[in-house]
Amino acid sequence: MQQAPAMFIAGDLALDFLNSVATAIDVPVDWLDDGDGLLSWLAQAQLVSAAVLRQARSQSSLGELNKVAEQARELREWFRGFVERHRGRPLTRDDLKKLERLNRLLERDDSFSQIAPAASKEGNAFELRVMRKWRSPEGLLFPIAEAIARFVCSEDFAYVKACEGPTCTLFFADQTRSRARRWCSMAICGNRAKQAAHRQRVKADR
Repeated sequence: MQQAPAMFIAGDLALDFLNSVATAIDVPVDWLDDGDGLLSWLAQAQLVSAAVLRQARSQSSLGELNKVAEQARELREWFRGFVERHRGRPLTRDDLKKLERLNRLLERDDSFSQIAPAASKEGNAFELRVMRKWRSPEGLLFPIAEAIARFVCSEDFAYVKACEGPTCTLFFADQTRSRARRWCSMAICGNRAKQAAHRQRVKADR
């Protein structure tokens, strides 16, 4: 059975990675359940180019890709623990030692900068792009680690929230002006909360 498309509703790719396993409605879904799932999620997240994903699929065994997917799930659960412990308050310098696992992973990345044609035809002809040498399937973890690192360095954790849906497991960055977002999505948990509140009012009126 083909899996539903992954969800990208958190406001940041790092939290979308965290939400790559979810119980948003009723049934738990893990988009990183195996190597194929990891490649599909990376493609949907646009973290890795189609050419690199084709290379990974053709040059790696199923066992190797499944192993990287397992590592991705372990990274995800480590990051979940960090977010659960620190959301709702700004990070401080004292939190750096808790990020050592992420820094160790980033140290292994073979990345470099390269001048390339600009994506837009307006303005400068060239742009500086970060490139990677894809030496092994493990390299698929590096764009994810980089997205998490950017999130940790740029997002105010005071506004990282968990959806208030009673069975929902999704996180999001509240980037609304009022900082009053409560739901992963109004179409999912927000609508269910409205329906529940309506049923409660009808029951009370009776």
